[in-house]
Amino acid sequence: MSTVPEPAPRRKPTALIFDDPLSQQSSDDTDRGWGDRPSGGGSAADLARFLDEKPPHHI
Repeated sequence: MSTVPEPAPRRKPTALIFDDPLSQQSSDDTDRGWGDRPSGGGSAADLARFLDEKPPHHI
């Protein structure tokens, strides 16, 4: 008695997209993609950002 493995289930083929990738905006094209926070919030927000981004040797 031989054991023949069952064939793997077929996947739906994915379609290739030939659009121009440079015509679409990526997350790096925005300030948020670079890690910037939205402006505003006043001096309390500025202090919080300063304390969050302070290097460890400045504690």
